[in-house]
Parts: sequence; C-alpha cells; structure tokens
Amino acid sequence: MFQGTCSNAGKSVLAAAFCRMLMQDGFRVAPFKAQNMSLNSCVTADGLEMGRAQVTQAQAAGREPDVRMNPILLKPSSDVGSQVIVMGKPVGTMRVAEYVRYKPTAFETVCSAYDSLAAENDVIVLEGAGSPAEINLKSHDIVNMAMAEYARAAVVLVGDIDRGGVFASLVGTMELLEPAERELVAGYLLNKFRGDASLLTPAYEFMRERTGRDVLGVVPYSETLGLPEEDSVSFKSGNAPACATFENRRGAEITIAVADLPYVSNFTDCDALAGEPDVSLYRARRPEELEGADIFLLPGSKSTLADMDWLVRSGLAQAVAAAAAGGVEVVGLCGGFQMLGASIDDPQGLESETRSARGMGLLPVRTELARDKTLIRRGGVHIPTGETVTGYEIHHGATVLDDPYAADAAIQADDGAPLGYSSRGSRVWGTYLHGVFDADTFRRRWLDAIRIRKGLEPLGRIVAPYDIEPALDRLAGLVRNHVDWKFLYQRLGLG
Repeated sequence: MFQGTCSNAGKSVLAAAFCRMLMQDGFRVAPFKAQNMSLNSCVTADGLEMGRAQVTQAQAAGREPDVRMNPILLKPSSDVGSQVIVMGKPVGTMRVAEYVRYKPTAFETVCSAYDSLAAENDVIVLEGAGSPAEINLKSHDIVNMAMAEYARAAVVLVGDIDRGGVFASLVGTMELLEPAERELVAGYLLNKFRGDASLLTPAYEFMRERTGRDVLGVVPYSETLGLPEEDSVSFKSGNAPACATFENRRGAEITIAVADLPYVSNFTDCDALAGEPDVSLYRARRPEELEGADIFLLPGSKSTLADMDWLVRSGLAQAVAAAAAGGVEVVGLCGGFQMLGASIDDPQGLESETRSARGMGLLPVRTELARDKTLIRRGGVHIPTGETVTGYEIHHGATVLDDPYAADAAIQADDGAPLGYSSRGSRVWGTYLHGVFDADTFRRRWLDAIRIRKGLEPLGRIVAPYDIEPALDRLAGLVRNHVDWKFLYQRLGLG
C-alpha cells in the first residue's frame, strides 16, 4: 500500500507503476483505493462511476475498470459538501459531519469490495489518501491505516522531496502513527527528485537509526509522464498538461483557451489536445486572456450553476459571446455544454441552493438537472468531419433543444440520438461526451479544419497518438531502475 506524507505526493502514479510491473512479471494484480475525493471520474463498461486514477491503474494492471477498485468516490460540490458515490452510484450529497456519521456504513462496503477483489487476484496494490498522520481525521479513517490494517498490507510511505522538508515529513508521520500502525510500514520512497541522488546518502542512515526503516528508492522528477492527472489540484497548480497560464503559454499555430472554472471536473478531456505539437493550450480566468485564441473550451463542472455565475462575474461570459460573434470556435463539454445554452434549472437543489440560472445563450438548448444520473459509455460520429468518436457520459442534466431550426446535431450516437448540438450561423457546439478528443483521427481532422481556416496547410496525418500504454511502460521502467522493488516483492512473499 502506498501512503503519503501529503496529498499529491505521487501515490497514484507509484501505484500505477507497481500495477504495471506486477502485471509484466506475470501476476494477476488489481488496484484499490477505498475512498477517493476527485472531480475526475470515468464510467465502467457496466455503467458505474469510479475515480479516474483507479481507471488508469486498472489499465496499468491490464484489467477492465471495476468499481470494486474504488468503492467510495467523493465529488466536492462546495467547500463543505460532496456528492457521495458508493459502488458506482450516487447515494446523496453530504456535508462533512453527515459523511463522518455515514463512514461506518461506508467502511463495511469498502471491506466487502476489497475481500471480493482480493479473492480474485494474486496481489492488490492499495493507495491511501492525503496523509495517515492527520490526527484530526484518524478516529474515522477508512482509507489509510484502517484500510492497511484490514488488508494486512505492507505500507510504503511516499514523500514529495521536490516540496522540501521530506525527511521531517517522514519522521513526523512515523511519530504520529500508533505502534501497531508503524509495524505495517515497510519503508520510504522519495518522489520527484531533481539532481544527484548520492547527495541524499547521509540522510539514509539517520532515517534507519531514528525510525528503523530504510529509504527504498528515489524516483526522479519527470515533466512528461504522459498520464491523466487524478484531480483538479494538478490543473490549478500547473502540473497537468492542460495547465499553462495565459502568461506562460507557449507559441503554436493553434491556440486554445480553457475556462479555469472554480469547480472544473474531468479536465483530462484536454490531455489529448495538449499533446499536439501545433496546439498551445492554456487556462483563462479574465476576459483579456481570450485575446488571440482560436478556440474557447468550456470544460465540465461539478457545480454548473455556481460556475455559470463565476463566468458572468469574471466577465468571461460576455467576452466569450463577443469572441463567438467574431468567429472564434466555442466548445462546451458536459457542464460546459449546459452553460452554453439558454438556461440551467436545478429544481431539486442537487448542486446548490440556486435553483435556476441563465446560460450564455450561445446554443438554443436548455437543461434541467435531474436526480437520476446518466452514466454510460457511448460512441458516435462527429457530423462535420464524419469521424468516429467514443467516450462516456456522466451528468445529472437532461438537455433539450428549444429551436430545431437554429441548431444541428454536432455528434450523432450510434443509435441515432444527438450527443450534442452546434449552432447554425456560428462556430459554437457542445456535447455530453467526455473523452471526445481522445480519438486520434477525429482530433487531427478537427484541428486541420482550424488550420485551413487560418490559412495554414493541414498536417493531414496523426502526429501525436493519444495512447497511455507506452507511458505506463516507461513509468514502470523508471521505477524499476530507482526503487528496491525486489525487497518489496519479498515482503509480499512473491520471491
């Protein structure tokens, strides 16, 4: 089990690395995270919702995503409340105190899911959340040491050395653990190191003498892992592919501005675009940051009405409307699609106390949020290019067309139903389909159409295939070269 001294220490990535390594070595392996708080999620083949990080880890393990790998998913909808998703289905929105009372029930579900998954596999690679030493949370912990104790897991503490203070963080974490919890700790990994690792050698003996545990490896910092990020922390902090600010955006022939929404979700929809060599993709928060953009992309949101209000207050809504009138292409994904319409109604208060809001009015559609959540994988055709697209829907909204003469289907599903609309007379379109840009042929045809519109030659071929398999293999190789994985295998009884 990988636990960390803090959030974003690299637990998810290291868990994915070990899933791939164990799979390569012939073991049947599965990832497991008892409780994940993230606004990036995916839909399984059987129409259930789970965290994006565990989907990536499942792929690393060569497995189909299974909600048992992430039985509890929390999707924050405000600073004090989250939608609680249990075994892939929402059970309600809870404030912190309410969820703490619910945790014993949640832990029963967690243990049942773990037992079922463990019975089918040789190895389970578990991941914790945040830090196991948060003493204000330990009494109702279900994801860190409580889960390690239940699973009898060998715990590896991960520290982010790039932040500084890593040895103090590791020692402090050990000091705050109970004796029985410390017994579970197998050793430490230092993650995101830049420089000469031999300079760390004097600290290793101190750690062994002070805590009785060894540093089992130092994983180098990598700018280009090429893996989807777990949550919006990376998007906001600048560690995700689609995270450049207006000031540090790079020069390229096509410029895409992405709304930096307060409650942005599933921003990994942008990853495939960010990998294209002729695309500069950056976050926009102010109207002036739309200057020079060829495309404005409005991503998903976990609190659509609140984010719509932010768009208006920031002036971005008005700036986008002006840009669209001037020929800039505007694309809305899921919540972004809803915000492009005439109105968004939330009569049951699913997302906020605000029950209705005007949209941007750039598409002739209106949305009403419903308690039942749409969770489905879909495929279809992007009508303007004729190219196949695939992805998944995760939304509470039912969106209907107000004026069939003012819009066309942007994407048509395999069953003939529209998966989004485009506005006649402008370059505005939206869709509920997450992952729409992952399709290499469609993405390049769409970008080439923009190149032609700008008077540039189309590239006419796929130049940046979006495939995380090579990235997972590179990650596994990197970790093998810098971590004492043989010791950990022996600790697990794997020889």
